[in-house]
Amino acid sequence: MPSTALTHISTLVTNDPSLGPGPLGPIQDAAVVLEDGHIAWVGTTRRTPATDSHYDAAGRAVIPGFVDSHSHLVFAGDRAEEFTARMSGRPYTAGGIRTTVAATRRAGEEELAGRLAAHVAEMLRQGTTTVETKSGYGLTVEDEARAVRLAAAVTEEVTYLGAHVVPEEYRDDPGGYVDLVTGPMLAACAPHARWIDVFCERGAFDADQARAVLTAGLDRGLGARVHAGQLSAGPGVRLAVELGARSADHCTHLTDADVEALADSGGRTVATLLPGCEFATRSPYPDARRLLAAGVVVALATDCNPGSSYTSSLPFCIALAVREMGMTPDEALWAATAGGAAALGRRDIGRIAPGARADLAVLDAPSPAHLAYRPGVPLVAAVWHRGRRAV
Repeated sequence: MPSTALTHISTLVTNDPSLGPGPLGPIQDAAVVLEDGHIAWVGTTRRTPATDSHYDAAGRAVIPGFVDSHSHLVFAGDRAEEFTARMSGRPYTAGGIRTTVAATRRAGEEELAGRLAAHVAEMLRQGTTTVETKSGYGLTVEDEARAVRLAAAVTEEVTYLGAHVVPEEYRDDPGGYVDLVTGPMLAACAPHARWIDVFCERGAFDADQARAVLTAGLDRGLGARVHAGQLSAGPGVRLAVELGARSADHCTHLTDADVEALADSGGRTVATLLPGCEFATRSPYPDARRLLAAGVVVALATDCNPGSSYTSSLPFCIALAVREMGMTPDEALWAATAGGAAALGRRDIGRIAPGARADLAVLDAPSPAHLAYRPGVPLVAAVWHRGRRAV
């Protein structure tokens, strides 16, 4: 792969404090060299080494590619009517998941694969170069296995979420469904997945059921993630910390004990906040300032799904986090890049430093603060993914 230099970068966000001041490690009038799919060199433009090709950023800012560490992209159907009803006053209860389950079960593999690819491409155009995505809209052995297999064709970050909700056919036998999730369904899905997840929430799975699901996945060599504290405070966050889950996601409703547990994990369990969900459900936003003040590592992700957060835009989520959740623009950008990488247990993404994967986005702006300063404006001018220009 030919080497490429990007030069005359107004601000290069490295997310490496050894390269510049503060967590973002910014370098001014910067340059970066990409070679063999990785970052080979960073520094100032005047010190740029010779390369095979050249891109003049012309005073634009460059940031690491966004890392979206929570999405649900294998689905069929549309829930616009549900959204419209919610905007007219109906509260969100997560019951609409079963609507998507029915549509996804009916859909053919070609349809599901096509929609999945379209959403990943949509994310890439907005600067997202790493996507985690989940199953959870099949809820049978065959449909869940199909979902993780399709997801594995587009990303290495695949999560098995058979424990999303209890499907209608097991309504009177939730214990039987947990046995299915931890037995034949897990056996069929584990070869295609890196993670296991559970929706630990009132109306979904209680603490004992969630523990059984996560423990079974851990025993099969999968990492753990937990949907926790979305609709109300509950046991999900502390269970995530206890079992060493890499992330507790949503964290909208937290007790003091939850915050303390996340802080005491020392960053082992990341609090992944999903403000697109609060926007689309008119729910209270998570208090990011409370978490950051306690020393909790925070990530931002889209939760892109057809029901409660149908957005693929991490720039939009950054703007929401700054406006509604008490984060500074720098904190929100870090959370959507290095924070997402931490939530996936990755050091090769979410930063622009020698040895990291060459994933980066050029912004049509002189400063990354414009992501929050100019909400809704398509600021991503170019994207490199694994060292190749993709946008």
